[in-house]
Amino acid sequence: MGLLDQLLGGVLGQTGGGAHRNALLDLATSLIQNQPGGLSGLVQKLSSAGLGQQVASWVGTGQNLPISAEQLLSALGRDNVQAAGQKLGIPDATASGGLAALLPGLIDQLTPKGQIEQGGDLPAALTALRGKLGV
Repeated sequence: MGLLDQLLGGVLGQTGGGAHRNALLDLATSLIQNQPGGLSGLVQKLSSAGLGQQVASWVGTGQNLPISAEQLLSALGRDNVQAAGQKLGIPDATASGGLAALLPGLIDQLTPKGQIEQGGDLPAALTALRGKLGV
């Protein structure tokens, strides 16, 4: 079982169980893909919201610093996160808490060389990552 698999299992164990596993991962990948500028745009948005140190740790090759659900909601907008979660049938607490727990690992996995690859195929990378998770 990989790191993201363990993380996803732990998050869902705390916030609603396996019924939300795929929906939570769908929410995270949708957030990354639909952000203007893709992964770079999301990293910039989170950094501009005061989470630069945390985001730098996710992109870098060292330990990933955590963020809280409240920090994530503040950075991305409570309404945006809740609306996206509701579209996928995910309760608000699961959406915010799950994203706060998943994004560090997802972004870390999408930046294995410690930087965001310019011109990379983000949809293909996300699909490959989902394959590693078995979802």
